[in-house]
Amino acid sequence: MKKKERAVVLSQECIATDIYSMWIETPDIAAEAIPGQFITLYTKDADKLLPRPISLCEIDKENGRLRIVYRIAGAGTKEFSAMGEGDQIPVIGPLGNGFTRKEGKAVLIGGGIGIPPMLALAEALHAEGVEVSVVLGYRDSDLFLKEEFTRYASVYVSTEDGSVGTKGNVIDAIRANELEADTIYACGPMPMLRGVKAYAAEKKTEAQISMEERMACGIGACLGCVCQSTDVDGHSHVHNKRVCKDGPVFYAKDVTL
Repeated sequence: MKKKERAVVLSQECIATDIYSMWIETPDIAAEAIPGQFITLYTKDADKLLPRPISLCEIDKENGRLRIVYRIAGAGTKEFSAMGEGDQIPVIGPLGNGFTRKEGKAVLIGGGIGIPPMLALAEALHAEGVEVSVVLGYRDSDLFLKEEFTRYASVYVSTEDGSVGTKGNVIDAIRANELEADTIYACGPMPMLRGVKAYAAEKKTEAQISMEERMACGIGACLGCVCQSTDVDGHSHVHNKRVCKDGPVFYAKDVTL
């Protein structure tokens, strides 16, 4: 059940160009959060009524803390990046549906700002004894979060410019390293998710994808973040799913990309 809390900023640091890592204390939300879910954060600017959705990078239930890693994309996230220890921020969460953990080998795929939510999943799967491989796609050698994944998984990298790992995209890296999986989990930009869906269909492998969409309300009321589905949505009675409410995680076979 989603809750609204006034979270306290515990720490924040810039970990790459325009990318920030923030730990917040929010006990009630952390207690219920699972990998793949997100929270929404409100700015102090009264002219900006809508909150900003940010995925969960790490979940520390024992200490009531969450970690978010986000990119500055506008005035709201610019405001968040200036916050420091002790600052407070209104937060709602946990929101959306997270990943469904399955048995067998897992390959986790993250691209760009879709990389952070895969860290929470890698940690959870590792704790359950799942054999995990992670493929991370970057533009260049600015490999934020890469080393943190090595605590939980074998890590492979693709870069668009070929400066590190496999030159190309995440699917190129999977093929180059001959990775196999019983389940694929992915989060990233739409072109990457299309590639993941096609690859999973080719290999007859189950894939769960976390979709990135602009959101307004974040709770499923406004229908501002719909995606096309392969079945009829019970809420709108059309071939749509609400990314914020029905997702952000979907089985790849259930959505049209």
